[in-house]
Amino acid sequence: MSGDPEQARRLRSVPPDAATPPNADELLPRVARGDEAAFAALYDAVAGRVLGLARRVVRDPAQAEEVTQEVMVEVWRTAGRFDAGRGSASAWVLTMAHRRAVDRVRSEQAHTNRASRVSASETHVPYDEVVEDVTARLEREQVRRCLGRLTPVQREAVTLAYYGGHTYREVAEKLRTPLPTVKTRMRDGLIRMRDCLGIEMEGRA
Repeated sequence: MSGDPEQARRLRSVPPDAATPPNADELLPRVARGDEAAFAALYDAVAGRVLGLARRVVRDPAQAEEVTQEVMVEVWRTAGRFDAGRGSASAWVLTMAHRRAVDRVRSEQAHTNRASRVSASETHVPYDEVVEDVTARLEREQVRRCLGRLTPVQREAVTLAYYGGHTYREVAEKLRTPLPTVKTRMRDGLIRMRDCLGIEMEGRA
């Protein structure tokens, strides 16, 4: 939940009740009932410690101030959730502050990582895409040339298997040829393709 600095400053400007001691455990239940004077007193009691903790976690003074404002607004809004049986009011507020400060650091790191990925993508992807496209075109041309060097029966078997996605048995059925014969054609054809593509690659080097 994002903080509202204006609201925090407005609440901070409300003068505390002079009869109320700045004790967080006593003030927080009053804050939960909407007592703005109690909130002002609570602010005086804990905001300095919240700021100090935030500065230790986030390092940046300006962001630490923002975290402090967000935490104090969250205290104002959620004071009713405080359970005195689970610890002191000060500990509750400081735990909230630590969690929010850590979230701020993680958020900033995630933003930095996203920016780095976008920058890298913008820098490298177009080049990579061109290289991949050119390479794919060259490879397709090489494959077509090498397929042209196979015998008709070898080319038919290889095309059905590797471009048609058929199994050896399906190729045999389509060609109405015994399975061992198809396997032999495939083996011989692939050997010739391998040798041909090797020569093509050497020619490009």
